[in-house]
Amino acid sequence: MTHLDVAGLLFDNDGVLVDSVASGNEAWTQWAGEHDLDPDHVLALIHGRRAADTVAGLLPAEQVSRATERIDELELSTAGATVALPGALALLTSLTGAGLPWAVATSATRRLALARLEAAGLPVPEVLVTADDVAHGKPAPDPYVEAATRLGLDPADCVVLEDSPAGVEAGVAAGARVVGVSLPEGAPGTDLVVADLAGLTASRAGSGVRLVRG
Repeated sequence: MTHLDVAGLLFDNDGVLVDSVASGNEAWTQWAGEHDLDPDHVLALIHGRRAADTVAGLLPAEQVSRATERIDELELSTAGATVALPGALALLTSLTGAGLPWAVATSATRRLALARLEAAGLPVPEVLVTADDVAHGKPAPDPYVEAATRLGLDPADCVVLEDSPAGVEAGVAAGARVVGVSLPEGAPGTDLVVADLAGLTASRAGSGVRLVRG
């Protein structure tokens, strides 16, 4: 399969639109040290998940609130180093210019998501679903269901663009098609896989969007 015909596009942010790996790892490594945790163990847990959920799995309940506030502070302090990933600006610009529906559903908080988009020079979507907006984060389907709903679409008619197993699982659970970004070809749950968004083009197809690989 080289193309998908869908009603709208639902993007993850980190790892799909923006590269925040170095800055995020720096923040989490410092946080791990402050809490006497093995940084490598912590870094292995964070990809694609809300910070609050990661913290809750690592610390006693009475420490979670303050520790989550602390990692939020650290990630915001490093957000300025975020850069756009290849193809992100061109694809978002083409979607916006053609009036095609798209949204971002991220595991980051709203403040962090906005800071990273701004640092990367990417447009802020009209629909931005963050960790603050849902009861359950990825791999639960809530972020993508909420994003599709705010666009006035059925998630089953949308495509999710994701780089993490947790995010792919969320997209599948929402009933959406899934494009894996920087995932292995044939990664479980994906309908298409690309190295980055430079490998995709989008155009109007009837009342929806045709997303083409290559």
